[in-house]
Amino acid sequence: MNEVQQIEVNEYHDHIKSLFEEGYEMMMDLTAVDWFRKKEPRFEVVVNLLSLSKNIRKTIKVQVPDENLTIPSITDIYPGANFYEREVFDMFGIVFENHPDLTRILMPDDWIGHPLRKDYGSGRIPVQFKNAPSVD
Repeated sequence: MNEVQQIEVNEYHDHIKSLFEEGYEMMMDLTAVDWFRKKEPRFEVVVNLLSLSKNIRKTIKVQVPDENLTIPSITDIYPGANFYEREVFDMFGIVFENHPDLTRILMPDDWIGHPLRKDYGSGRIPVQFKNAPSVD
């Protein structure tokens, strides 16, 4: 069974903390969705939680306002969220307040932009494979 809950940014941290106290002891995943040209606000953070003792899952969805791409960090509740939040920051540009080390994790530090945003341009770097005809 998987219940989906839609909550506001200002309720996010307290809601996650209360779910942890209810027995959702494992954060399975934290990611983001870019709804570019599909719905407003454009970005949504999605957290999947699991209660091992009750064998139930819960999905939390949070709409992040376009004018302030900031949401509280949950690393104080689920320390494993550290790398998931860094990946969302790196790929989407969503800032997690009070994160212990909010730095890029996949892209080089000097990279400009956020590659998983739907409006991010695709690269045009030709790739030459061994024993393949030359690309001009």
